[in-house]
Amino acid sequence: MNNKNYLFTSESVSEGHPDKVCDRISDMVVDSYLSKDPVSRVACETLTTTNKVVLAGETRGPKISKEELINKVKNCIKDIGYDQKGFSWKTVKIETHLHEQSSDIAMGVDSKDNKDEGAGDQGIMFGYACKETEDLMPAPIYFSHKILRHMANDRKNGSLKGIEPDSKSQVTMKYENGIPTKVTSVVISTQHSKDFNQDKVRELIIPYINKSIPKKYLEGLDTKEIYINPTGQFIIGGPDGDTGLTGRKIIVDTYGGAAPHGGGAFSGKDPTKVDRSAAYAARYLAKNIVSSGASDKCLIQLAYAIGVSKPLSIFIKLADDDESKTEKVKKIIDKNFDLSPRGIRKMLELNNPIYEVTSSYGHFGRKPTNKGEFSWEKTDKADLFKL
Repeated sequence: MNNKNYLFTSESVSEGHPDKVCDRISDMVVDSYLSKDPVSRVACETLTTTNKVVLAGETRGPKISKEELINKVKNCIKDIGYDQKGFSWKTVKIETHLHEQSSDIAMGVDSKDNKDEGAGDQGIMFGYACKETEDLMPAPIYFSHKILRHMANDRKNGSLKGIEPDSKSQVTMKYENGIPTKVTSVVISTQHSKDFNQDKVRELIIPYINKSIPKKYLEGLDTKEIYINPTGQFIIGGPDGDTGLTGRKIIVDTYGGAAPHGGGAFSGKDPTKVDRSAAYAARYLAKNIVSSGASDKCLIQLAYAIGVSKPLSIFIKLADDDESKTEKVKKIIDKNFDLSPRGIRKMLELNNPIYEVTSSYGHFGRKPTNKGEFSWEKTDKADLFKL
C-alpha cells in the first residue's frame, strides 16, 4: 500500500470452521506418518459435510491402517468439540482414499545419482514480518486470531457454555502514517445453543474483545460497530451447515491479506513441499530481519521449480526501500542460509510431527515450543542482520 492513512480488515476462523476441521485432519495425517518415519511423503486432502469425512491423497512411507486413521479422525473431531446431530465424532462416517505417491513426482524430488533433492513443486512463497505487534505480525489478523483462541480455550474448559465450535472473527483497524492506531469495527459470528437469544450471545462474546485487544486500540470504538452474529442467529454450523475442504483459508493461515500470498496451501503437506516449508523459511528470515532492527517491516519472496534444489529467485523488500541495505541483507542470506528444500528442513527441523497444532489460528505469530512446533518463529538469527 502506498497510502499511509487507511482502514484495513483481516478475518480469522475457529478450529470448528468446516475448512479448519479439514486442515486439522489433513495435518493429523501428516503427523501420523512423520511420527513413524521422518522422511515420509504425504499430500492429504480432506472433505467434510453432514456426518461424513473423506480423506484422499498420496503417501509414501510406513503402512498405517485405515482403522488407525479413522480412530485418529474421530479424536480430532472430539477434541474440536463436535458431538451434534449433524456432525458427531461418535457417528460420523469416514472414508479413506489415500494411495502411493506418483513415481513421476518422486523421481523429481528424490536425491540420487549425486543430484541434490529437488523442490516438490514449482511456485512462489512469501514471508512477512512487521513491528505492529509483539510477535511481529500485522495487527488486524493477530487480534482476530486472539479473540477466537480465547473463546475456544474457555469453551473447552467449560467456562464458556452454550457456544459451539464454529466461529469467525473480523477486525478493522485505522492506520495513520502507516501505523495502526485504533479499532473501528469488530465482527464475531459464532455458533450457539438453540436456547440462546442474540442478546445472550452478545453478552457472552463482548468480553473476549476486551480480553484480546489492548485498551488503547479500543478507545472511542462505537458499540454500534461491534457486530455479533449480524445475520440474527447461528445454530446450525460446522460441516453440517457448510461443506469443508483442506486449504481454503490460506489468507487466514498467513498474514490476513497484509502481505502477498503465493497461492499454495500448507495443511496436509509434508515438508518436502515448498508450498509449506519455503513459506516457513521466508517468515523465519523476515522475522529475524525485523527483530534485528534492520527494518520495521520486511517482505520476502522465494521461487522454486520442481526437481530443482536452489531457489530460482529471492526478492526482499524493506520498509525504507533502501537498495544498499537490501543488498546487504541479501548477501547475509546467501552466505548464511541454505534455502534448498533439504536445507530448510534441516534448519527448521521440519521432519518432526509438529503440524497438527498449526492447523488453526494461524501458522505465524505463534510461540515456538520445546516440541519443535513453530520453529520458524524463533529469532535466533537476528544478530546476523544487525547492520
